[in-house]
Formats: sequence, structure tokens, C-alpha cells
Amino acid sequence: MLVHNWRAVLRRAWSARLTALALLLVTLEPVTNFVATAGVSRDLYVHLAMSAASGLFAAAAIVARIVVQQTISGEVNGKPPAEG
Repeated sequence: MLVHNWRAVLRRAWSARLTALALLLVTLEPVTNFVATAGVSRDLYVHLAMSAASGLFAAAAIVARIVVQQTISGEVNGKPPAEG
């Protein structure tokens, strides 16, 4: 079941943005590894950097999911935000 303001969540939530960035890095990782195969030592660093960055974005998305964002979550006392 979707939340009542799912459109606003997709547009404004940092957790959605960070998850999209992590997905982009995970998708680009095989491409960069294929391109970086020219240098064996560089390949290891590229692989480690892409894996670390995607992991950090995924962890940041988890943290961003539980942090209150006034434009989406509404008031702290539980009032729903205005739709639109």
C-alpha cells in the first residue's frame, strides 16, 4: 500500500534521491570496470571507489528515511502535510 502523498515523497524525499544515486552507481559499476581493465592496479581502485560510494549512498538513504523532513512529513505533532 502506498502512502497518501507518494508523489511528494518521490519528488522531495532525500531517501528517494540517495537511493536513486546508489542505483545509478551500482548500474555504472560494471561499465567503469570494463573501461578500467586497461590498467590492473587502476581497476582495483575504481572497483573499490564505486562499491564504497554506492554503499555510502545506500547507508545515507537509510538515515534520510528516518529523519523528519518538514515538507513531506508535516508538523512534528503528526499533522499530515498539505498535498500539492
